Amino acid sequence: MDAALTGLAERRLAAVLVDRLSEEPTVVLNGPRTVGKSTLLAGCARRLGRTVIDCDDPATRAAVRNDPGRFVEGPGPIFIDEFQHVPELLDAIKAELNRDLSSGRFVLAGSTRYSTLPQAGQSLTGRVDIIDVLPLAQMEIDGNDAEPFVHRLLAGRASINSIERSSTSRDEYARRVTSGGMPVALRRPPGRSRSRWYSNYLDLVIERDVIELSRVRQREMLPRLLSQLAAGSGQVLNIAATAQAVGMEKSSAENYLRLLEAVFLVQRLPAWGTTLGSRVARQPKVHVVDAGVMAWLLGLNPEKISRADPAVLTDYGHLTETFAVGEILKQLSWWDAPVAAGHFRTASGDEVDLVLESDDGDVIAFEIKAGTRVHGEDLRGIRALRSRLGNRLAAAVLLYTGDLAFTHEEGALVVPLDALWR
Repeated sequence: MDAALTGLAERRLAAVLVDRLSEEPTVVLNGPRTVGKSTLLAGCARRLGRTVIDCDDPATRAAVRNDPGRFVEGPGPIFIDEFQHVPELLDAIKAELNRDLSSGRFVLAGSTRYSTLPQAGQSLTGRVDIIDVLPLAQMEIDGNDAEPFVHRLLAGRASINSIERSSTSRDEYARRVTSGGMPVALRRPPGRSRSRWYSNYLDLVIERDVIELSRVRQREMLPRLLSQLAAGSGQVLNIAATAQAVGMEKSSAENYLRLLEAVFLVQRLPAWGTTLGSRVARQPKVHVVDAGVMAWLLGLNPEKISRADPAVLTDYGHLTETFAVGEILKQLSWWDAPVAAGHFRTASGDEVDLVLESDDGDVIAFEIKAGTRVHGEDLRGIRALRSRLGNRLAAAVLLYTGDLAFTHEEGALVVPLDALWR
């Protein structure tokens, strides 16, 4: 992988957006600030000969707020960027859709999670399709247009024989995992320049986007809470312990966590399979949305990782899990059918890092290891899940940083991590 991203990465979601526009009256592109939503929106508008109403521009925002109905009337599609700055737009769009519910009328992009918007945001329930625009996937960074590994699994076409031996070195894994997928950060060389960007980015999101969402009494606590969540990324959320670690009340920490979710800095991965027995844990996991942001918060870089300090390698293991879960969820966002994602954990500590359940009830399990070797103990969670699901477990995959792909004697597919993008 090059040290910095050059050019414009082609988004797999561009084709998804075109398909959804042919079916849905309103499409919302939801994702972190600077992740590329505006570029995706502008590209689609340009292909259709339309312009974009940019509510991030103060003058445009004031005009839209003064008369939102004027900006949403007429033939579609109408493209609106950072729509969350003018919540009144949603009521105006609702009124328009009451008159004409044909497909392809509106495309909205926003840096605040749609489900967390005020009540007006729920006025389009049943009339809106939400597409998550996540940080760049490694396939997009590399310009690889092959069928994604996760799609092959979901379609039942994943063959261990089709996975080539990996040539990815430990150093390259460390570079990829610590770089993440934020396009603007990737265009900067690693080191001080990229580090400054992460610092300024988090300041902007917290000072502008979070404060716009809610009046925060303890603004200085937000970075501390985010750092604590990064230290526990990929682990089961214990909000009481997290609050205690940063000196907050539990209720305040929960409220601030929701704000950090709303601006796409962190995401909860819900517990899956809670109907499978009383001894299945129900707490969610928390992941930082971008592995590059998490690496910066933890002070991890390839040089530190190469020294093999035990504490650093523990953090690197959590970072690798967050990175891999992110890559899988990105490929999942390009899949057209609904798929539920969660994690599985028993009361005795047997766990599976990521579980996908398709609408036909088939389940795919992923266990993620930063090491180069696989031990029988690494499959404990998959065994526990298989004992409960039987034939419903369509595939079990253990991703690791070794170089060989093979089928374990217990039936799990052991696959190099880079199969997600090669």
